[in-house]
Amino acid sequence: MTRGASFVYISDSIRPLQSYNAPFDNLLHSLLSASKLLKVEIPNSDRILRLTVSPKSAYKEKKVIVQFEFTGRHTNAILIDENEVVIEALRHIDANSSFRVIKPSIELLPLPPYPQKEEKKTIEDIESYLKDKFIDFEKKRIEGLKKQKLLSVAKKRDKLQKLLDKLPSADSLAIESKRYQNIANIVLANLYQIKPYDKKLKTYDFEGKEITIKLPKGIVPNRISEYFFNLAKRAKTKAKNVHIEEENLSSKIKFYKNMYHAIRQATSSHELELLVPKRAKAQRKREKIKECELFWIDDYKVLIGRNSKENQGLLKLAKSNDIWMHIRDIPSSHLIIKTDKQNLPNSIIEKAGKLCVDFSLTQAGDYDVDYCKRRFVKIQEGSNVEYDKYKTVRVRKEGIEIRK
Repeated sequence: MTRGASFVYISDSIRPLQSYNAPFDNLLHSLLSASKLLKVEIPNSDRILRLTVSPKSAYKEKKVIVQFEFTGRHTNAILIDENEVVIEALRHIDANSSFRVIKPSIELLPLPPYPQKEEKKTIEDIESYLKDKFIDFEKKRIEGLKKQKLLSVAKKRDKLQKLLDKLPSADSLAIESKRYQNIANIVLANLYQIKPYDKKLKTYDFEGKEITIKLPKGIVPNRISEYFFNLAKRAKTKAKNVHIEEENLSSKIKFYKNMYHAIRQATSSHELELLVPKRAKAQRKREKIKECELFWIDDYKVLIGRNSKENQGLLKLAKSNDIWMHIRDIPSSHLIIKTDKQNLPNSIIEKAGKLCVDFSLTQAGDYDVDYCKRRFVKIQEGSNVEYDKYKTVRVRKEGIEIRK
């Protein structure tokens, strides 16, 4: 019922990844769930599909009408009572937008007739036609979503790659450290020559060669040598730890490459929304989550580590009743499902297991993903763990090898 694509179709029922709690959604659920269908109409063979139902919750016979209007800009779904008064609508329309006001407690005016431009055609097999309608729509939708989500993931991957490319080597940092150390010693030996307003120091190094040293602004002469000693110390520390930063960036890049691959392999819009949910982006801003990747599965928050450091952070962040996941016998991302002490449905475990595999590996195959409560996971060294009282979910990662 979107303004850009409104149509009737038949497909396998899939529960939406995101639940909706707007007044219209709540009323639609309470009035139509398990209700009895009394009548289906297309008034005047026009752009309206009208369903009359008897709600199961009503203690006496009551009729409710749900009217789907396929009218382009004003496409709508409206709940109406027996007196043609609006109960609630998917989209409210006021008098400034249309002569036909659609708001609760206001009588719904009939839709003006629409001149039919296309010739009517007879559909022999309506069920097959409606199924094909959805397949065609889903193909176009998947193509659009894939382009959008692949671009988003590629930007993250390329940003990290640029940081990795700019990362100085340990050798160049060691040379830089020695250079600053040497400058600091020369400055210390020539302090008597430096005046408070000097911008440069022209002198000779310890080998007798002439040298010009640019002096830092806002630092008194007797602190200048300390300034260069600190730069030498900083460069030396960076040289010692640059391999850690390189490993962190490389593992994050690998994570987004795996995500990119998983998106390309996705076969449905439902699967794409699971891989890169819109809700996670908004929640990330609110909660300022940086040290992991955030996902939502049917209102359950899921956190995934992108490298060893983030895996360690997740283990410390998780509460004792949260669910921890990891691929058995294979280095992979750690995954945490926030439970709020609730029991998880099997469907959540299965979907989370798929995420764990998709973002850790690109090879097609069958994988065992172990999971247990966080309190049964014992940290050994780094992100290496031992765990007990676990269960296992089998995850199949599709690919060319399997599809053949």
